[in-house]
Amino acid sequence: ARGAVVATPAAAGSPVGRSPTPRLPTGMRDYAPQAAAVRLRTVEALLSVFGRAGFARVITPAFEYEEVLALGLGDAARAATVRFVEPSSGQVVALRPDITPQIARLIATRFRDEPGPVRLCYEGTVVRLERAAHGQRELSQAGVELAGLPGPAGDAEVIALAVDALAAVGLTHPTIDLGHLGLAREVLAALALPARELEEARRCIAKRDRTGLDEVLRAARGSRPAIEFARLLPELSGSPAVLATAKKKAPNPGVRRALADLASIVAAISARRLDARLHVDLGEVRGFDYYTGVRFQAFVEGAPDAVLRGGRYDDLLARYGRPSPAVGFAIDVEAVTGAIELDRRGE
Repeated sequence: ARGAVVATPAAAGSPVGRSPTPRLPTGMRDYAPQAAAVRLRTVEALLSVFGRAGFARVITPAFEYEEVLALGLGDAARAATVRFVEPSSGQVVALRPDITPQIARLIATRFRDEPGPVRLCYEGTVVRLERAAHGQRELSQAGVELAGLPGPAGDAEVIALAVDALAAVGLTHPTIDLGHLGLAREVLAALALPARELEEARRCIAKRDRTGLDEVLRAARGSRPAIEFARLLPELSGSPAVLATAKKKAPNPGVRRALADLASIVAAISARRLDARLHVDLGEVRGFDYYTGVRFQAFVEGAPDAVLRGGRYDDLLARYGRPSPAVGFAIDVEAVTGAIELDRRGE
């Protein structure tokens, strides 16, 4: 299977008569006492904030039957999944590359009769294959999922909680980067590009490659306004004021609805007076696996990449039998502890 790592008897141990080298698989790591203590304090602080906000903690298994887990995974996540054969049944099981689909399954089954909204939080590790590194990577995450509360109210609640959680571990005044996958889908669909060129257009937009994007758009058969708007996407990034600029150039009703939705989310967040800087990026086209609306990331001093990622995924729970709007985020615990440590060294 694509992305599979299957355990076999030959791979399970070392050759007879030879002592194994005391080493870990690529991407795995131990935590010495001090590092373990920092990690545990960070997780406990995050879970405490989630609990005070009304999010009940749940624990999901490290691996599941691959066919069940795959219901909530897109192509990229399925390709990053480590799989093996369960000896007792002969069925393929998978180490989770993402906890959100597990929470979606849990809400759709165990909480099927709950009137909602349902607020759950978690912490745990995920394992993902990394093709470039020729191995896998284990990541520690803590996050929340809110099901049953649609629109800007749910989005603003979760984003505000994200800011509070980061502040609780000493990472104040983050930059919250906001995109909208609904807008990206509307624009890309309106281009009428063949599948290969469509994927290339997404890649160029994500990398801010204006020259490459211009080249790809020569094959577009969509409306001229849609093509021109797509050409602008790498530049439509900045303060929330960029939404007004984009609205003037919106090529169709679908794009206008997505922009209005994002403007409502910005207004709801601003009304909470969060200690955070808002940044809007309409060229954000990553996260097509299950996000349907707003997609957000948090950046802090001392971390080279986002320490938190989340968004709205209104179609995901339906894959497990219970249609419901939902939104959530996951915090990268290692990235957060690294930023905290760097901040302390700078004091």
